[in-house]
Amino acid sequence: MKTLIVALGGNALIKFGDEGTTEEQFRNLRAPISQIAELVKDYNIVITHGNGPQVGNLLLQQEATKAVSKRPLQILVAETQGQIGYMIESTLDEELMRIGLDKQKLFLT
Repeated sequence: MKTLIVALGGNALIKFGDEGTTEEQFRNLRAPISQIAELVKDYNIVITHGNGPQVGNLLLQQEATKAVSKRPLQILVAETQGQIGYMIESTLDEELMRIGLDKQKLFLT
């Protein structure tokens, strides 16, 4: 079976006019993930993703208060990469179950 690499940009999760809430990002993931799930029938899939707006938002949240200690940018990047990886994983898993595909999966974030 051939392998297909799919890249999702962080902007795919936050559309123009969105606030960037977790609910919006999950909703915005459903369309590309449903297409990716269909490809699982014929390909091994590798999904990679960006996190530009998410890490920027987390940085702004951190800078908006003095009540919490500041974390370095590389830690914020890791946090948002893990967050998005989880969102992709859970959305893809739900979609594969919905369409009746019980394929072996490995998720790394």
